Amino acid sequence: MDRVILLLSLLSVGMSTASSQPITESHRLFSIAMLRVQNLHLLSHELLSEFERSQTEEQRQVNKMFLQDFCNSDYIISPIDKHETQLISVLNLLSISLRLVESWEFPSRSLPVGSRNLISPKLTELKTGIQLLMKVNQDAAEMFADGSPLPLAPTGNYYQSSSMRRTYELLSCFKKDMHKVETYLSVVKCRLFPETNCTS
Repeated sequence: MDRVILLLSLLSVGMSTASSQPITESHRLFSIAMLRVQNLHLLSHELLSEFERSQTEEQRQVNKMFLQDFCNSDYIISPIDKHETQLISVLNLLSISLRLVESWEFPSRSLPVGSRNLISPKLTELKTGIQLLMKVNQDAAEMFADGSPLPLAPTGNYYQSSSMRRTYELLSCFKKDMHKVETYLSVVKCRLFPETNCTS
C-alpha cells in the first residue's frame, strides 16, 4: 500500500506541474483529465498486484481459472480495437469514457475498504473532468443539456458478493476499464491537439 501511495503522490506532483504550464483552458483540462485517468489505471494495476501477492499460488490459479469472460461494463458499446477507436467521433469517445467511469460508481463500494477509499474519490474527480471536457464543446453541452443521468449497469449478485474471487474479478475488470478510458482520452487529446506528442 505504501508503494501505491508513493506512486499517487508522484502523479499529483505531475498534475500540479502540468496545470502551471501556459496553455489554453481546453488543453489544461485535457492534461488534468489524462493525469487523473493515468492515476486510476496505475492504481488499479497496483491494487490488483497487491491483492495477488496476498494470496497463495493455489488461490491465484483458482481465481484465474474461474475469472468470468465479461465485466459489468461490457453492456456499454465501445470500440474493440485501435482501428475502431480511430473511427469514432470525439464526442462519442468522451461519452463512452463517461459511461465507463459512471458504471463504477456503485460497484467500487463493494471493494475492500482500503481499495474503496482510494478509488471512489478519484472516480468522482475523473467523472467531473470528463464532464468539463464535454462542456468545452458546445455541441456536447447541448447533447447533455437536459441533465439526464447516463444509464448504469444493472447490479446483481456479481457486485454483492464479498468473496475473495469476486474481489479479484472486480479489480481485474476495473483495471481493464481504466485502460479503455485512458486509451479513448489519449485519442481525443491527440485529435484536438495535433501538436501533442502522440503515436497512432
